[in-house]
Amino acid sequence: MKIVLDTNCLLPAIFEDSPHYWIWEAFENGGLTLCCSTEILEEYGELLARFYSVEISESVINTITNAYNFSPTTPYYKWNLISADPDDNKFVDCALNGGADYIVTNDKHFNVLKEMDFPYVQVVSSEEFRQILLRR
Repeated sequence: MKIVLDTNCLLPAIFEDSPHYWIWEAFENGGLTLCCSTEILEEYGELLARFYSVEISESVINTITNAYNFSPTTPYYKWNLISADPDDNKFVDCALNGGADYIVTNDKHFNVLKEMDFPYVQVVSSEEFRQILLRR
């Protein structure tokens, strides 16, 4: 299963004592493939360094980019589907170009995608995604 993980789901998931750690654990155990563009990796790195430390940021980015289930994705087309926060479009573009099954996010700006028939992007919250993984 391929996903694009919004930064708001990655940041709270990287520590073992976090209730969201299951997301990171599913990635590390090979239970999902993570699609990321360069833009997404840059955002991950920037915010991990800002909220935690440069060392943690580098460690997480290295773990992601060296994992066998990392899918580097180059968006060749910019859909610009989210107007409320255009910065979120990088996740949509990555999902569409990378063939992701889901965008996992807790950001309400992505809800606009649920009303679109085309292009189809399945957006789920982290809790909805947890239920999907438990059913597998």
